[in-house]
Amino acid sequence: QVQLVESGGGLVQPGGSLRLSCGASERIFSIYDMGWYCQAPGKQRELVALISSGGSIMYANSVKGRFTISRDNAKNTVYLQMNSLKPEDTAVYYCYAKVPPIMVATGEEYEYDYWGQGTQVTVSS
Repeated sequence: QVQLVESGGGLVQPGGSLRLSCGASERIFSIYDMGWYCQAPGKQRELVALISSGGSIMYANSVKGRFTISRDNAKNTVYLQMNSLKPEDTAVYYCYAKVPPIMVATGEEYEYDYWGQGTQVTVSS
């Protein structure tokens, strides 16, 4: 079982910055693909950024050039550096872990995807 815990959310002014952190309990964190999703009021959950176990990165068009995803495998942690924040970025941000399919197939894990509890980011003037 993978446990994900987010932190770093809060209230900031437009143009400000935040850094979100997500700590994972999994001892083999380094082989998991990790990411961040967001869910704004009245909207469905949407992809923000992904980082693979090999370091490949992809971003939603709305955050490209402003947000940076990174990971520190020694600390079992993934980060989201959020710069030039806009009011439209206001949402609950969720940490995501993708389990390697072979771990499900062998019974070591029982889910393909795990989610954190979410952390609120509010951008307001």
